[in-house]
Amino acid sequence: MCGESALALHELIDDIPAAVHIAVPRGTRCPTISYPLTVVAQYAAKTFDLGIERFEAAPGVTIPMYNAARSVVDAMRHRSRLGETLALSALGRYLRRSGRGRGGELHYIARELDDLAVVRPAVEAVLA
Repeated sequence: MCGESALALHELIDDIPAAVHIAVPRGTRCPTISYPLTVVAQYAAKTFDLGIERFEAAPGVTIPMYNAARSVVDAMRHRSRLGETLALSALGRYLRRSGRGRGGELHYIARELDDLAVVRPAVEAVLA
């Protein structure tokens, strides 16, 4: 799970996503899901597993989901598609909830995804 779905499950946004957002490694076949409405994102295979954790969707049923830091970095990376307001809101909520010490995790993930130039100024602006 990724995108708005992961942000909502981490309680970083108040919106209820209109679709379930899932990720697959680039170069693999995208699943065809008729219900519920699903948005499939393809991420580079090299960094696909970065920030994956398990979420218990039902008793005894876990699904892979990007952690809060990866979800925020992805929102900042894709802010033109998701909306800048949503991305900055998620970033602000993450930083307020996590404290200044967790900014390091955002920094690490942004650096690994080669998007530090996008995330660092936004973090500095939110913390100012």
